[in-house]
Amino acid sequence: MQGKIFAIGDIHGCYHKLRELMARLPYTPGRDRLVFLGDYINRGPDSAKTLDYLCRLRKENPDMIALMGNHEYLLLEYHQSNDPVLLPYLRGMGIDATVSSYKQSGGFNLQPLSFLPREHLGFLVSLLPYWQTPEYIFVHAGLEPDIPIEENDLPILCQARDTFITSKHDFGKKVIFSHTPFELPLVTPNKICIDTGAVYGNLLTAVQLPDEIFFHA
Repeated sequence: MQGKIFAIGDIHGCYHKLRELMARLPYTPGRDRLVFLGDYINRGPDSAKTLDYLCRLRKENPDMIALMGNHEYLLLEYHQSNDPVLLPYLRGMGIDATVSSYKQSGGFNLQPLSFLPREHLGFLVSLLPYWQTPEYIFVHAGLEPDIPIEENDLPILCQARDTFITSKHDFGKKVIFSHTPFELPLVTPNKICIDTGAVYGNLLTAVQLPDEIFFHA
């Protein structure tokens, strides 16, 4: 594929911003590639609509890349382990907004994820820990320096923050990530962060590569 790459930052149930952003991208199916960096759910009002849209988008664009964010990671960890210690963290991360978007209310067991349509659960389970090209590494949160990327633990890939952001380590490729919200995209010689806090009333951001052109909604 010789086209552009369009990477999209944290959506967090901001469905209308996602649709507006997608309408602004000069994306050509079959030539260009879409890369979503994770955190599709929680906090925002429309996680159900967001996942439904992404499932349809991937059917129409089979080469679409969807990475796992920390919000999906923790929900799947709770689903698989049934560890009650995780539930307060999920509530603090806005899981109630996700459940409400599926027209569910309190008084049911979250752990089986029975409120999710099969297609949505399948989408979450299929999320990749990272993706790379000869020029870029795409990851939700960050990487550990000095170890091969495939040896990074999933919690690091999904949850790294300050140490990674301030690191001047050369990963051999420019790292495109999200997870930590900035008012504007963070651009350094070795990394670009495109989480601009859409769910906090700021912008949803995408970057067109290799041109490093930013789009917002």
